Amino acid sequence: MSTTTTTRTGFAENVQGVTAKAHALMTRLNLYYAGVALLALINLYLLVQIAFTWRAARSQDATALEQQAVSMRAAEIATKPLEGLDDKLSKATADSDTFYAKRLPTAYSEVLAELGVLTKQHGVKMARGQYVYSPVLDGAAGALTEVRMDASFSGDYRPLVLFINSLERDKMFFLIRGVTLAGQSTGTVGLRLSLTTYLRPGKGAAAAIKADTVTGGEAR
Repeated sequence: MSTTTTTRTGFAENVQGVTAKAHALMTRLNLYYAGVALLALINLYLLVQIAFTWRAARSQDATALEQQAVSMRAAEIATKPLEGLDDKLSKATADSDTFYAKRLPTAYSEVLAELGVLTKQHGVKMARGQYVYSPVLDGAAGALTEVRMDASFSGDYRPLVLFINSLERDKMFFLIRGVTLAGQSTGTVGLRLSLTTYLRPGKGAAAAIKADTVTGGEAR
């Protein structure tokens, strides 16, 4: 009986030892699995963060590219009027030179002569005229001399209207600033015109200004 009891006691101890070792092993495995699971969760979290960061970066890149495209488009639109600017300036200069040469006189005598032609053409009489010189852009390229005239005419109504129309269409540049009509008992109409023209640079213009150092003069 004692031998059997001793054997049972030893067996029980062996079983307890094996159980303790198994329990310890299971505890280590659980810890290992727990550690692996924790690492997996950490990796998953990092992957999610990387994905969000990548998407945000791509979104920012897309927004930046879109803003850059808008800026470039705006710059293209802003520079559109400047395309061919050299040609436009050359053409504008040529047109200006042509206008100066063909439509602007160099002396006040030319203005009076042209007015005489127009009044004779329409049967209108010029009573008197006063004029005032005024330099424009003096000393600069394209300098002109403004001539302001206040002239009186007389004639029938229709010829006077045709005369005004011819002034506006004349080859010589005339700017009509004011028109005043006054009827008379004889049937003729009095016309007072405020006109402006410009003298381009030339000996005639220089001589006219030199001879008229006062602010104006009178022509009949």
